[in-house]
Amino acid sequence: MGLGSTTKKIQSIADTAEQMYQRLNDLRVQVESTQQTVQTTGEKVQTLESEIVEQRAILTAIAEELDIDLDRVQADAHITEAETDAEASNESDSNKSDTDEITDAEEDDTSGHT
Repeated sequence: MGLGSTTKKIQSIADTAEQMYQRLNDLRVQVESTQQTVQTTGEKVQTLESEIVEQRAILTAIAEELDIDLDRVQADAHITEAETDAEASNESDSNKSDTDEITDAEEDDTSGHT
């Protein structure tokens, strides 16, 4: 093995090491950014949770003042949400079925023209 061949191999190893070092640095920057985002998101979530507790207390006080049954209102809201979800699911299933029928019809049209 000649000296030139060894030099090329060493240069190749050095180039690969430099690329790996750059990738590692890029990854480190990404991890630090992700950690900062997670920390910021956690702080925002805590703030929102505190605000929700405050708003719930205010709404409860208003409901008591106006003699409104919060449990009944919540139950009605859940029923309405469930009905809306069921309708959306049925609509989605219907659309999927229509799409399948169109696709099948298109396949039938093209199969006769071979």
